[in-house]
Amino acid sequence: MSKAFAVGEKHLILGFKGVGFEIVPIDDSEKLMHELNTLSRDPETGLVLVTESMAKDAPKAIEEFRGRSSAVLTIIPTHEGSKHVSFQEMRKSVERSLGIDLLGKD
Repeated sequence: MSKAFAVGEKHLILGFKGVGFEIVPIDDSEKLMHELNTLSRDPETGLVLVTESMAKDAPKAIEEFRGRSSAVLTIIPTHEGSKHVSFQEMRKSVERSLGIDLLGKD
């Protein structure tokens, strides 16, 4: 059975525990890289949500996770407001797939 994880600052991800996610509290980008590395090797990992505030400081960790794992990794905005990291990731994926910048500027 697949597991769902929420990764980020504890006060931002604690609510996900109530809906069945396993929470992985971290407080810096180095820990994010370590935790994503661990999760990418777990065959039961099916979904990983990462707070945007952590993901913006570690784009390489996100890229490496996606290269190693078939699990879905999604960057989620927080109450602090979106930094548009999620949009930029989606825009890059669409551009790679279609060969054009279909979504345009931010």
